[in-house]
Amino acid sequence: MTRETVSSTPVAPRRSTELGGDEALALLGSVSLGRVVFTRHALPTIRPVNHVLDRGHIVIRTHEGAALTSRTQRAGDPGVVVAYEADAIDPDTHLGWSVVVTGYARPVTDPAELTRYQALLRPWVDRRMDYAIRIVPDLITGIRLTQARPPAGT
Repeated sequence: MTRETVSSTPVAPRRSTELGGDEALALLGSVSLGRVVFTRHALPTIRPVNHVLDRGHIVIRTHEGAALTSRTQRAGDPGVVVAYEADAIDPDTHLGWSVVVTGYARPVTDPAELTRYQALLRPWVDRRMDYAIRIVPDLITGIRLTQARPPAGT
């Protein structure tokens, strides 16, 4: 088995600009893939998932037996603290954006809402996904990476 070497062409420094919460959520809603971060056995765990942004909340689908599913079902109010990250950063130019939302995750229990989310959000893994988790943002941060201006006099 061979492993291809990925060579990275050096790029100029990038400027990192903080995003406001509304712009950050709008960018997060413009993509369908992100990463949910939660604790499992007292250690950080990260899972790639697809999502939908609905009325300012992030909704993902999960399956029975998933660590996050069981954690949220046992948590009660206010839920389980999670982070959710999504981005669109070009691998060649290193330009783009990244958004991180920290908040509380709870299972969606209302049957009508669950049916609605099942219609809106199609799983991309080959597994039965009968559950939905709603993440209510508490802290929204984001950055936009743009080309840095060249130093004066160059």
